[in-house]
Amino acid sequence: MLDVIEVLGAAAILSAFAALQLKRLAPDSPLYLVLNLAGSGVLTVAALQRGSWGFVMLEAAWAVASLAGLVTSLRRPRPAAAGQTDTQGR
Repeated sequence: MLDVIEVLGAAAILSAFAALQLKRLAPDSPLYLVLNLAGSGVLTVAALQRGSWGFVMLEAAWAVASLAGLVTSLRRPRPAAAGQTDTQGR
């Protein structure tokens, strides 16, 4: 079962990477960052269970970086969609 979970975690990271390379996602898009966070989080837990300390360090760092990027991305103000006005009626 742990192997299946590891494969799903790796698939999340690899699908985000592929989407980035194919210009389907931006590196600061929430979906890209969530896929990286979820995948690296799963792989961190799996590496902990196996005692693979180098991979724990790698995946935990990846998860922290993804979480920091996600928080930054979600805090950034989004531009208004075309045709929308602000609360002042502009």
